[in-house]
Amino acid sequence: MTQTITRGIKAMIDEANALIETMDARAVMDAAARGDVVIVDIRDPREIERDGRIPGTFSCTRGMLEFWIDPESPYAKPVFQEDKKFIFYCAGGMRSALAAKTAHEMGLAPVAHMAGGFAAWREAGGAVEKVEPRKKD
Repeated sequence: MTQTITRGIKAMIDEANALIETMDARAVMDAAARGDVVIVDIRDPREIERDGRIPGTFSCTRGMLEFWIDPESPYAKPVFQEDKKFIFYCAGGMRSALAAKTAHEMGLAPVAHMAGGFAAWREAGGAVEKVEPRKKD
């Protein structure tokens, strides 16, 4: 039997973008310079090692997001309890829209995501920090 998907990724991303704030790369750069935000990189560690990251960002893979946000979770990260705005980014802006929507639905506020993701950041001339691959045991 073939699966019937009734709500595809396009609809989910459109819903997220209608609900949460979307910022362009220049606005994220300005916010980062003010220091009143936490910029959250939700890309996979392999992407970060390959492409680098925005300096000063907090890395949280998409798969751990809910667990790290919830203060009742044994995996909770204190950064998500800070009284700051949280701006999520990924490679191209789709995963970050979904992540920001999830964070918003959990009660994290204020949240936003960066349109175009890391690619837009680089195109806008944003600084990129090289990340060394983790040593394998």
